[in-house]
Amino acid sequence: MMSLPYELFISLKYLKSKRKRGFVSLVTLISVGGVTLGVMALIIVLSVMSGFENDLRNKILGTNAHLIVLKLGEKGLDAPQEVLEKIRGVRHVVQASPFTLNQVMLTSSRNVVGVVLRGIVPRDEGQVTDLGKNLKEGSLADLERRYSGGDGIIIGRELSRNLGVGVGDWVQMVSPLGSISTPFGLLPKVKRFRVVGIFEVGMYDYDSSLAYISIAAAQDFFRLGSAVSGVEVKLDDIYRAREVAKEIQRRLGLGYWTRDWMEMNRNLFSALKLEKFAMFIILVLIVLVAAFNIVSTLTMMVMEKGRDIGILKSMGATSRSIMLIFMAQGMLIGLVGTLLGCILGYSACWALDRYKFIKLPGDVYYLDSLPVLMKASDFVIVSLCALLISFLATIYPCRQAARLDPVIAIRYE
Repeated sequence: MMSLPYELFISLKYLKSKRKRGFVSLVTLISVGGVTLGVMALIIVLSVMSGFENDLRNKILGTNAHLIVLKLGEKGLDAPQEVLEKIRGVRHVVQASPFTLNQVMLTSSRNVVGVVLRGIVPRDEGQVTDLGKNLKEGSLADLERRYSGGDGIIIGRELSRNLGVGVGDWVQMVSPLGSISTPFGLLPKVKRFRVVGIFEVGMYDYDSSLAYISIAAAQDFFRLGSAVSGVEVKLDDIYRAREVAKEIQRRLGLGYWTRDWMEMNRNLFSALKLEKFAMFIILVLIVLVAAFNIVSTLTMMVMEKGRDIGILKSMGATSRSIMLIFMAQGMLIGLVGTLLGCILGYSACWALDRYKFIKLPGDVYYLDSLPVLMKASDFVIVSLCALLISFLATIYPCRQAARLDPVIAIRYE
């Protein structure tokens, strides 16, 4: 049977109280509890912040393409097919599709709402974005059908509630673009559209202010002819968006410009990363408070065990060995607290992710429930920080113990 080093054996002995039952002392329990709470809080907060970032990215990229290609000027792309052929030949491009983008008013008997209207190619849109997966009612193919009295339109769940309409109902689209000239002056163009589908992304901004029609209907309504606003592109690797955007711009030449998803949402994701870092720094203070408990525990232990230290030194124990005894105590407290914190943090995050018992108001936050994403890197970083702080907390008491004169320690005991 392997015997423990005597420094570790003595450390374990000191961690027990003087009571016969040998329970861990109250002060040691408080120190372990402080580290546990700090680590648990850090893991939960970092996992929630990672979940926010991941969920937002998935929902944004599920509704928007990985990058878009635009042309300088007001007319947009006059010859989209030529541009599409060049884009589809670029490496990492999975699919590309033309689109139009305009702002209009949708009216019903109940309400009037301003929306962002996207004209899409229904048969290609499902390969560029996740609109087809997000449809709760209807299908993309319904946009290509002709209805007596107007074309089809797909709207968000919140928008359908605001307008008080459902699938099969009619709405009127009003736009100042393409105004009709009359003897009384220019009048905005108005056209009826039938609601053929309702989508739900889970982001209030999209569900309440986004609508889709076929690109042919958009070109007709806005009198664009064969022109489109741009081309949306899907990639096989979202993190190559910037690299692919540069290659597309190089192939298309002057007059074209590209925007990738990171550029279009830079402020949002930068704010999330900054907030995650700030929360990490703030919550590390909890571990620092626990570190003061470790310092006080070891300091009291050194004062209480002065006679034992003197006897050990008189028996030949070196100052290094005395330091190791008390350093092992502090590290054991930090290690146990870190392990318990990781276990409790993982359990809490699992429960949050599984049962989603914390709901969020969608009109205030981007999401409808608290998302959680546990990353191994977060667990490793938090554990290393907690252990490092625990180690630093042992330095002062250990040095005091090592400097203790054995003659003085034994004389006054």
